[in-house]
Amino acid sequence: MDIIICVKQALDSTQDIRLTEEGRIYEKGLSYVLNDWDNYALEEALLTKEKLSGSLTAITVGPERADQVLKECLAKGADKAIRIWDRAIEGSDGHALAGILCEVIKRMKYDLILAGAQAEDDGCAHVGPAIAQILGIHHATMITKIRIQSGKTRVHRELEGGFEEVLEVDLPAVFTIQTGINKPRYPSLKGIKRAMKEEVKMMGLKDIGLCSDDVGEAGSATRVEQLYLPQIERFAEILEGKPDETAAALSHILKDRGYI
Repeated sequence: MDIIICVKQALDSTQDIRLTEEGRIYEKGLSYVLNDWDNYALEEALLTKEKLSGSLTAITVGPERADQVLKECLAKGADKAIRIWDRAIEGSDGHALAGILCEVIKRMKYDLILAGAQAEDDGCAHVGPAIAQILGIHHATMITKIRIQSGKTRVHRELEGGFEEVLEVDLPAVFTIQTGINKPRYPSLKGIKRAMKEEVKMMGLKDIGLCSDDVGEAGSATRVEQLYLPQIERFAEILEGKPDETAAALSHILKDRGYI
């Protein structure tokens, strides 16, 4: 089983995010982490590799600091790591990023491609399906369970309203993984030492056969027009006191506003 895991280095969402006057994220002092959804996808890739044997390659698109998440993948058990970058890639939308990844993936052997269901920083959730569309293979999203037995792959998808869909999908395929599907492991000391010695393969646009017109805003179907922090228009009112006092105060508020 040859598995590819597509990961992203995302802004740590627990930080205080500020914007510049130009409407860009003020990145000085910010830290980056492995995208939360990708962490679950990585664990599922590792579990599948351990069960069926084979190879696992981690791929990302990003600047040099993105080596951090690839090293984390190697420390947990990935066999190889590839990073793709060029300054011209800045501003690429999800479809353009999928195209970049596919230029590398189509040169590789693969049975299964995994990715997180979405990115925690920009909420983008279409890179995985776009990869499947470009490669011309099957895909399923929001996966909460994967079972591969006797050449058949059965997956469970999370739907709205608490419903679930069960599909049987032929490989090769792309699955995007929902959080909670498993419990991501921590890298072992042995794994960390191994990752320090492993090389991250770096690839530029020329290496994958693309030019600047294929990526960035020029190669994207969408672009961000405005980035801003939402205005706070209302604040919660905290009622303090004993239960009977707060209940009475709440009753008066609801009556004054015409709710009761």
